[in-house]
Amino acid sequence: MFELTFLGTAASTPLPKRGLSSVVVSRDDYRFMVDCGEGTQRQLLSSGLGFRRLEHILLTHAHLDHYYGLGGILSTLAQWEASEGLRVYGGNAVLDRVEDLINRIVFRGQRPPIKIELITVKPGPVLADDEFEVVAFPVRHRGPDCFGYLFQEKSRRPFLNERATELGVPNGPERRDLVRGQDITLADGRVIHAADVLGPLQRGTKLLLTGDCAETESLVRLARDADLIVTEATYLDADRELARTYGHLTAGDAARFARDAGAQALALTHISGRNSSKEILDEAQAIFPAATVVRDFDTVKVRAA
Repeated sequence: MFELTFLGTAASTPLPKRGLSSVVVSRDDYRFMVDCGEGTQRQLLSSGLGFRRLEHILLTHAHLDHYYGLGGILSTLAQWEASEGLRVYGGNAVLDRVEDLINRIVFRGQRPPIKIELITVKPGPVLADDEFEVVAFPVRHRGPDCFGYLFQEKSRRPFLNERATELGVPNGPERRDLVRGQDITLADGRVIHAADVLGPLQRGTKLLLTGDCAETESLVRLARDADLIVTEATYLDADRELARTYGHLTAGDAARFARDAGAQALALTHISGRNSSKEILDEAQAIFPAATVVRDFDTVKVRAA
């Protein structure tokens, strides 16, 4: 399961009730911030999440409304000594600007007091552990090196606790080994095979965040059967030409994307002040009923269907 907390849902400029782009994706001990627009640290505190375990920031592209809040967060972490280190991921275009932000503005003339790693993103895996992976994929927007991020749990066979108890498997390392797929030998000499206590293979949760993008046709295969797609709805279909000019999607585009990908749900963000949430929602739900328009501080839990 992944849990999302939306910190900023406005497009380009802040609105009275919407900050600039940022969302935190949590899973167990991991927390990933995707984009970090101006004012994100205040949103982080207002959300109740705070700075704890904030170690990974994934940036989608090099526009100010998606990375400029990083300066304030770095300054605060340095003053509070609240972080052992921070990894910032992104394409070359945005990391060049982040490097200037760090060395020429936030920590000008001094060595950063916290460890900051700038990790260049290429299409493919960004981070993985035994249970899930984060994969970067290219999107077309304005300018080079624009990426979205796919969070994908690995398929697994659930552990059958009742069956293990029936077979006399004690709590402790024996069950841990069985969960890992390893056969064990009990104290009485019986061999318990992992297959005896593992259920049918279940696919993991799939979450896709596009960032800003101009088209989705190239993403449908990647997003196939996603449990949640998070994408933008900067315009309505009536302003499709403007959307194409500035490299954005309409609410209708986003809904057709979710429909064609066979997604379970769609969360719309990057909302412009030119359109009301109701207009956006009405356009999207007419095509894909499981669409929602998210607001700042909304929390969404995503599980495999």
